[in-house]
Amino acid sequence: MKFKLNIIKLIVVSAILSSLSCSEDYLDEVTYGEVSPSKMTSPENVERAIISAYSVLNGQIDQASNAYNSPASNWSFGDVVSDDAYKGGGGTGDQNNIHQMEIYSTDPTTLDVERKWMALYEGVKRANEAMRLLAASEDFDENLRAQRKAELQFLRGHFYFELKKIYNRIPYIDETAETVSDYAKSNTEFTSEELWGKIEDDFQAAYDVLPTSQDEAGRPTKIAAKAYLAKTYLFQGKWQMAYDATTEVINSNYGLMDDFQELFLPENDNNKEVIFAVQHSINDGQPSNYNGSIGDRLLAPGGPYYAQYGFHRPSQNLVNAFKVNSDGLPAKSNENVTALDPVDPRLDVTIGRPGIPYKDLDILYSADWARDLATYGEFSPKKRIVSANSSYHLEVWPYVSALNYYIIRFGEVLLWRAEAAVEIGKLEEARALVNQIRSRAKNSAYVQTLGGSQDAANYNIELYNTTWTEQEQARGAVRLESRLELALEGHRFFNLVRWGIADEVIPDYLEVEKTRRSHLSNASFNAGKNEYWPIPQAYIDGVEDGMVTQNSGY
Repeated sequence: MKFKLNIIKLIVVSAILSSLSCSEDYLDEVTYGEVSPSKMTSPENVERAIISAYSVLNGQIDQASNAYNSPASNWSFGDVVSDDAYKGGGGTGDQNNIHQMEIYSTDPTTLDVERKWMALYEGVKRANEAMRLLAASEDFDENLRAQRKAELQFLRGHFYFELKKIYNRIPYIDETAETVSDYAKSNTEFTSEELWGKIEDDFQAAYDVLPTSQDEAGRPTKIAAKAYLAKTYLFQGKWQMAYDATTEVINSNYGLMDDFQELFLPENDNNKEVIFAVQHSINDGQPSNYNGSIGDRLLAPGGPYYAQYGFHRPSQNLVNAFKVNSDGLPAKSNENVTALDPVDPRLDVTIGRPGIPYKDLDILYSADWARDLATYGEFSPKKRIVSANSSYHLEVWPYVSALNYYIIRFGEVLLWRAEAAVEIGKLEEARALVNQIRSRAKNSAYVQTLGGSQDAANYNIELYNTTWTEQEQARGAVRLESRLELALEGHRFFNLVRWGIADEVIPDYLEVEKTRRSHLSNASFNAGKNEYWPIPQAYIDGVEDGMVTQNSGY
């Protein structure tokens, strides 16, 4: 059994939270229970308010079962709009809002743009209000008060980090907010640098107080705060600071799991590689299993064992990226992989391919599992799909699992450090860090044929054994390794944007991919616009005229 922070939404704090709604219902609180004002600051109700802030980490904020429009995993915001994945599903009309995202035709009224904003600001608001209640509680355990505040600052930092990387120019509201007008703020009050500074402040404050370990999985630790702080530096190109911040993480008790496949088994959730994660559970009494992987419920790959939603389909370009040369290093070829081609063994852990066994189901994945083979091709997600044989997989609607979503894992931190090392001239250290990642992949168990008699494909992966002397070469190797290691984990698009190469990589990808997939025929990435999403029109309409400046191009 997985022991984790109880994230059941039992609450909450109705009187004060309800008063914080905008007149257009755009920041409306979803009230799960009634608590009288006189009891709001009792220790048990303050703890419930804190749990309420945790509970929206998975993107589920109401009873609509559509957290797939605000997924914690960012499968649509981070993968579908990159070169890693297609929308999938039953054609372009199925969740057409995500299709519009995929072809870069998003506008300020797009459902996902609004839902993601709502979910993240709901998290901000719950964290803020829990801080206010915590400060006002006279009977709260003084030994615990500072730690709980630090947890809330960590959560608020996370929600704002997501808002910043998705929308860029955002309103900033802290725990001093009390009224409707306090939550109706301009998105240009602070510069980009000032917004990053506020996010850094929350993670630094959390780091200063949080313990090195927590009794309940799901609560952040000191190392989690330091890792997130490193990530904020990375997104700003503060390379020395990012490098320095990763030192404590690298030297901590966290580390790589020995086997890449076992990293993504729900029975191994909260393993030594997972630094911070959204905690998922099923069959826990929560209506509609909303504590499960509700944001990913459309990702079920079809076939004889799964619902045939069929979203988040890996691109041909991503599959081709796993091809290797005779030295076991990335081939950097966009020629379609054949059955004889040598490939990185992580390919068949990450992606379902025809003729390759799928999980432990004793069955070969087949192209006819695809819901719309003609539109989205034959490949399926695999890495974060839970085996239909597992008790952590829900066989009935809404077909969710208890596999956590890893917001930060140790393997990613190694790649951050490698990236920073390249930028400050430590090329050989970067090579050693990348080789740690490749060594784990090399020494993991490979996918086997049915019956287990041999490898399921021509797997080959080797380390970089030649000294890195050119920064551009090293930079490219680290970035490619990041793509392979983190594929379909929701990071790719944001990495392309922060690297400043989205306007190069995505047009080049589309030029070739349009010859493979007709649904991309109208796709066009516009530099200076499509790096970020528009500010939702519903927010603009709910505040004073002229208070909000729309992002460029929308």
